[in-house]
Amino acid sequence: MPAIFSQPPDPLAPLGERDGVRGFRKASKLAMRYVGLAGNPNCGKTTVFNALTGLRAKVGNYPGVTVERKEGRLTGRPKNSPIAVLDLPGTYSLSPQSLDEQISRDILFHRVREVPPLDLVVVVVDGSNLQRNLYLATQIIELGYPVVVALNMIDVAAEHGHEIDAAGLSKQLGVPVVPMIASKEQGLPELRALIIRTVLQQIDLVRPAASQKQFCEFPPAFEAEVQRLSELLKAKFPTAKFQARSEAFLLLSDDRFRSSSASHYPSAVLEEVTSARQRLERGQIDWRSIGIETRYAAIAEIERTVTKSPSHRRESFSDKLDKVLTHRVWGVLIFLVLMLVIFQSIFTLARTPMDWIETGVDWLGASTIRLMPPGALTDLLAKGVIAGVGAVLVFLPQICLLFLFIGLLEDTGYMSRAAFLMDRLMSKVGLHGKSFIPMLSSFACAIPGIMATRTIESQKDRLATILIAPLMSCSARLPVYTVLIAACIPDKRVLGILSLPALTLLSMYLLGVMMALLMAWLLKKTLLKGPTPMMIMELPPYKRPLLGAVVRHMWDRSKLFIRRAGTIILGISILLWALATYPKDKALAAQSAAQREQIQSATLSQQDKQQRLAEIGKLEAGAKLRHSFAGRLGHFIEPAVQPLGFDWKIGVGIIASFASREVFVSTMSLVYNVGEMDKSQTTTKTLSEIMRAQVRPDGTPVYTTLTALALMVFYVFALQCVSTIAVVRRETNSWKWPVFQWLYMGSLAWLMAFAVFQGGKLFGFR
Repeated sequence: MPAIFSQPPDPLAPLGERDGVRGFRKASKLAMRYVGLAGNPNCGKTTVFNALTGLRAKVGNYPGVTVERKEGRLTGRPKNSPIAVLDLPGTYSLSPQSLDEQISRDILFHRVREVPPLDLVVVVVDGSNLQRNLYLATQIIELGYPVVVALNMIDVAAEHGHEIDAAGLSKQLGVPVVPMIASKEQGLPELRALIIRTVLQQIDLVRPAASQKQFCEFPPAFEAEVQRLSELLKAKFPTAKFQARSEAFLLLSDDRFRSSSASHYPSAVLEEVTSARQRLERGQIDWRSIGIETRYAAIAEIERTVTKSPSHRRESFSDKLDKVLTHRVWGVLIFLVLMLVIFQSIFTLARTPMDWIETGVDWLGASTIRLMPPGALTDLLAKGVIAGVGAVLVFLPQICLLFLFIGLLEDTGYMSRAAFLMDRLMSKVGLHGKSFIPMLSSFACAIPGIMATRTIESQKDRLATILIAPLMSCSARLPVYTVLIAACIPDKRVLGILSLPALTLLSMYLLGVMMALLMAWLLKKTLLKGPTPMMIMELPPYKRPLLGAVVRHMWDRSKLFIRRAGTIILGISILLWALATYPKDKALAAQSAAQREQIQSATLSQQDKQQRLAEIGKLEAGAKLRHSFAGRLGHFIEPAVQPLGFDWKIGVGIIASFASREVFVSTMSLVYNVGEMDKSQTTTKTLSEIMRAQVRPDGTPVYTTLTALALMVFYVFALQCVSTIAVVRRETNSWKWPVFQWLYMGSLAWLMAFAVFQGGKLFGFR
């Protein structure tokens, strides 16, 4: 195995009393044991977690916050000894700068009630960046937990010319160290066996003895203050299962640790911290820097002892690749080409599976009408449920491809490079380069994008990013774009290679990005005025993506789309069917029936009869829709949407899609098919054909290229997602910002759609 010249002790060797941590005995066979997986961001922790749990993890949020919680059962364990692995959010230290890091700290200090005390902590350490990663590892070891260090990415360390003595590192840290390459599953069996062995041999965590491993040696005056505060913490929190000395040191020397948990401590503790700091200042001891300096000095000595490094640093594969991919010219061009390839692929690769789904929806709708007797229930199932939900589910292949590409970008390490490339542009509008990651995540869904802003330290920058994140065209807009492009954008080639539909789709995404940057600039100059932050960001090494993990991630995100189709869209489809069907016009029904009887008794050819009956059915369907509740609502709002080139039927779709944007497609399928006796299905192809056939009372087509562009532009800007509004309310803890966001995005949508349609007409487009 590379990067090792001495193997660590056998991970299956018997464990007994270790470093003063007592209380080991045979665990209960049925009690759930909890293993925490901690580490810095980009250390490979997620890869280790997926390997340990076999990609079978429950994903949710911690109560009261939007931080993601990932938990899974350890695979390969004895059947009667369940072990849960909890993937803690990535953090650089126990001094939290963001909500993610605060959750990790609170779990380790057992302040999250929903998480039982941890029986073991596995700290994943990036071997290619040992010094920075050991900062967190030594802090956790000092807490007194049983700890296993997973020394990951030793291949990357070897590529840089660093050889790490894993056995020597284990001796220096006082805990087992398992060298591994998680991306290639090297070292994972040893780590799994060591976790099982350690967990099953201990029953509970007890406060470590005084000989517990400590890495920081303080001046006597500072040590005395730490010990005094430690005794007070033991008295106030007698059941704490971690080292009080470490907590006292963090509380005394770190303002971020204290400010982020002030409500946890009684006033006596906080007063003692203030008094201790004053005494230290009188003794000319800098309590702010002493902890950082002593810890890094100890870590530097450990690194010097266990690492053999070359006299000069080798240029790694990642370094060579970054010379091209992060170049200020070539890097940006490659990024744009990559985005274009992704959108082109979404159209071409998804076509066949979309056809399969269309065929299935067609068959199901036709079978329902064929097997069930005519009536309201049959009409509801065929035209309300199957047509409405099926019209949205047909876009599932495109959604899956979008999530697949995003997963690949994240897993290879390219996403950080994209943020680095965009930092130059982001800084010009007053945003942090870190804002690009939430913005890019919003292409899949604005909700995780908004949640990802927690990594931004500045509150003003975070709020600005939240307010512009929904301008990124999320996956819910994709069905709207696709059906309008299929109906109104000719399938032509540009430069003989690129298709005009793909370029149109890309332009909608770019339009959202450019407007987001413009709005960020306006916000940072007005409501959220503040200095442009500097960007300090780690670029992780490139790595081969784990296809299984990427596919699993794709499917987990796609299930949310399917769940929405089975809940929100299903409910709205049923409601819209009712609104478009009722109230019944008895006079109209009687008149149409009389006309049919007259035609049937007339001496006409069978072909003429069928043609006239079809005309009567079409006129009756239009009259029924105008008489329905949906028709009345559409006519009520028609004056507001008419300047945009939309008719009242499109207005119905816009109102319905305020719950969720993709509902527009199912709404149109219902509006254009209610009352048509010879139609039992609505698919992407048939819906686009129906839309192309729509005409106004003066005979002009409803859906022209200009109308489609105006409608797509409207959906680029309009905030039509109740879930996003709820998340913004939760993240900002106020209704002020989501209301402001909904109003400014709605105004932008109307104005931009108006400019596109009226401007296009002015220049002779149609």
